Amino acid sequence: MTMRTFFVVIMLGLFNILQAQKPEFKAPDYDAIQKNIEDKNSEFYYPNLLKKLKASDTLITGDQYRHLYFGQTFQKNYSPYKTGKNFEEMSKFYRGENITDKDLPRGLKLFREALEENPLDLRAMNYLAYLYHLTKDEAMAKKTSINFHGLLGAILSSGDGLKCETGFHVISVSHEYVLMNMFELESQAQSYDGKCDYQKFEKDKYKIPGLYFNVSKLYGRMFD
Repeated sequence: MTMRTFFVVIMLGLFNILQAQKPEFKAPDYDAIQKNIEDKNSEFYYPNLLKKLKASDTLITGDQYRHLYFGQTFQKNYSPYKTGKNFEEMSKFYRGENITDKDLPRGLKLFREALEENPLDLRAMNYLAYLYHLTKDEAMAKKTSINFHGLLGAILSSGDGLKCETGFHVISVSHEYVLMNMFELESQAQSYDGKCDYQKFEKDKYKIPGLYFNVSKLYGRMFD
């Protein structure tokens, strides 16, 4: 199975998840999320949710994924513009530069370390699922994909992206590109209005002219 085919399968899984949900969206209530993730008696207590994610728990609920994703903005180590220590080497895998079977063990190590450093690195999580598939560890590929779907679903549940007021809430600009890549959407230009990023598409190429992403929670951390 090629990488492109693998991602098509991933998208079919995501489509099935979305079909099972009500076609509604709701912007995150950050005050409520902060309260819940700091309550040790809550199912949303952040350290416990993070432990489940790192253990590739496939029973995390939709609400728990929302608290995991948006709750990351309240963590002391939240740094949306930080580049991982292995970014350059990982980029070679993303680009597929002379990657052979003998490189797969190194790739697994790199991407596992990346998720230890940043458990919500969606691009790394998505690629790690593919690496598991290439090494025929389908059980881990499925578990990793389910968690990727869940976190991406949290973004998709936060808006419709058609205007700034209903933009998709993201905690990293890179997640805008993860979402667009999954739906095979290519941005022609990006702009920022103080609250939302707008990813403009080529005229008449898609059914919509572009997508709005609410980035209000991350631009305040630009210099952290």
